[in-house]
Amino acid sequence: MEKLRIGIVGAGNIAQSAHLPAYAKRSDVEVAAIADINLERAQAAAKKFGIPAAYDSVEALLAGTDVDIIDICVWNRAHSSVAIAAANAGKDILCEKPMALNLEHALKMQEAVEKAGVMFMMAVPTRYSAESQLLIQMVEEGKLGEIYYAKTAAIRRRGTPLGWFTDTSKSGGGPVIDIGVHCIDRTWYLMGRPKPVRVSAMTSKRIGNYQTKGVDRWVALDSDVTAFDTEDSAAGIIHFENGACMLFEVSWALNAPPAGYTQICGTKAGATLDPLTIYGEDMGYLTDNKPTTKNLGIFDEEIAHFLDCVRTGKQPRSSLSDGVTVQRMLQGIYDSARLGREVTL
Repeated sequence: MEKLRIGIVGAGNIAQSAHLPAYAKRSDVEVAAIADINLERAQAAAKKFGIPAAYDSVEALLAGTDVDIIDICVWNRAHSSVAIAAANAGKDILCEKPMALNLEHALKMQEAVEKAGVMFMMAVPTRYSAESQLLIQMVEEGKLGEIYYAKTAAIRRRGTPLGWFTDTSKSGGGPVIDIGVHCIDRTWYLMGRPKPVRVSAMTSKRIGNYQTKGVDRWVALDSDVTAFDTEDSAAGIIHFENGACMLFEVSWALNAPPAGYTQICGTKAGATLDPLTIYGEDMGYLTDNKPTTKNLGIFDEEIAHFLDCVRTGKQPRSSLSDGVTVQRMLQGIYDSARLGREVTL
């Protein structure tokens, strides 16, 4: 089997801690080049992971090294420019979440990808856990019935990252677009991906750059960014065309117990994740079933799925249209909070 050649754009934390280690485990791919606006960082990552070439831009990478795939691991503001350059060059694309800085950028990406006819997959690894894969199979087989209600949360009591994450001009927002995208995306996916139509939400900036002792904080490699203008927390409800709804809560900093959960409720049974538990009935009695699943590496599974789609032409599980729809929900959350009212998507 001929190896697929990968070009990584962005040599920061997510590339070095997740994507590059996943590729290193495979014999059917070669990471042929890496690019970063900080050339020294790209060169250091190239040396660490045995990558033959390092560049300071996606344009230089595309001109200097022949690749089949561009894997986008840059900050959110640059997702659209990198994806459009890759699409125009005819390269298939794996793009870290969220799809873009905002909906306008996401729609431009969609236009470029569709015009070029290349493969695009959004990297949302929580869809690829063994528990998520089993639960979506149960949903698709109708074992839970009609899914009409869901709720999800990603709550940190104190866990605001440092660096570009808190600079809205580079990130597009705070916990909604950073960690909220994971729980909202996975829950929506497990609901069967109904069409979102209305959002009512609030965001808060009341805690800010806290100095709490005894807590760890994720530090971006570009940690010299000092802007701190994102929200700390958000909550709201998303309504769907089929009458279903999803409640969500997300925070980097909130005076509340930490929590992370996904719950979906259907007419036949319901389920929660982390751990997977099915709430149903058997022989007239209520039952709580906890299926045993294999512990899978979610980034390994995600990248394996993407590479299989590139080779076979199959539609990715987290597709271009899914990426745009999730971005539309995120945009609706921010618009609703800014306007102080429910918004129509």
